[in-house]
Amino acid sequence: MYGGGFCFQTLNNNKMKFQYLFIALLAGATFTACTKENTPEPEPQPELKGNAEIKFDHVWGPTFGAWSVGQTMRHPSTGDTITFDFLNYYITNVKLTKADGSEWVQPNSYHLVKLSAGALATLTLNDIPEGDYTSITYTIGVDSARNVSGAQEGALAPSQGMFWSWNTGYIFVKAEGRSPQAPNGTFKYHLGGFSGANNAIRTTMLNFGGGTLRVRNNALPSIHLFVNVARFWHGGILLSSLSNVHMPGANASTLATNFRDAFTFDHLHN
Repeated sequence: MYGGGFCFQTLNNNKMKFQYLFIALLAGATFTACTKENTPEPEPQPELKGNAEIKFDHVWGPTFGAWSVGQTMRHPSTGDTITFDFLNYYITNVKLTKADGSEWVQPNSYHLVKLSAGALATLTLNDIPEGDYTSITYTIGVDSARNVSGAQEGALAPSQGMFWSWNTGYIFVKAEGRSPQAPNGTFKYHLGGFSGANNAIRTTMLNFGGGTLRVRNNALPSIHLFVNVARFWHGGILLSSLSNVHMPGANASTLATNFRDAFTFDHLHN
């Protein structure tokens, strides 16, 4: 009898230990589940962004001499005397590229440079992801899609004076001024055309000469470009024979190429 009672008591004790263990495990699982549910997920960190500027320094001739709107200059190869009254042109579809080939493409990228005095113009690029960029790509002109998209706003608004009509599209470059060598004493170059053999849209890429544009959210770096406006008459174009261009065609295409080649990289300022 004594031995049997001992076994019975042992079984009861084991049963109670099992019950305690089960309750402890259940409580632990419940606590763990609650802990997981109550622990907030870490919030994703916002991508840091910064701004940058493009500074256009308009110069003259092979020596990159000083030039400005209203200043009378002598062309270094043709000898023509030239005074600009104003110079307007579109810079569009701007893209910055890193050394690894990754790109930042500016959305809705349409800028109008309007130079009516002096020689300097500045564009600001906003909301660029932080990083080190080694080159810039841009278009002089307006892409074909926007040329046929009807009335638009901002830099592309018809009130900017850079639109011919709803059929022929935008004027990409508008340069006007005076020269005694021109038949009527003035020159007017209105360059455009977005299709066919005489397409005047020009895209170019300029690398930063081994340097990097360091975009940070607490800085405003700048890309400095030279624009050599004497290049309009590159190849010996004389104002006596070509002083007015008002529609798409071979002359507009030639002058558009010359103007594209006017842009060169100068330096970065970080």
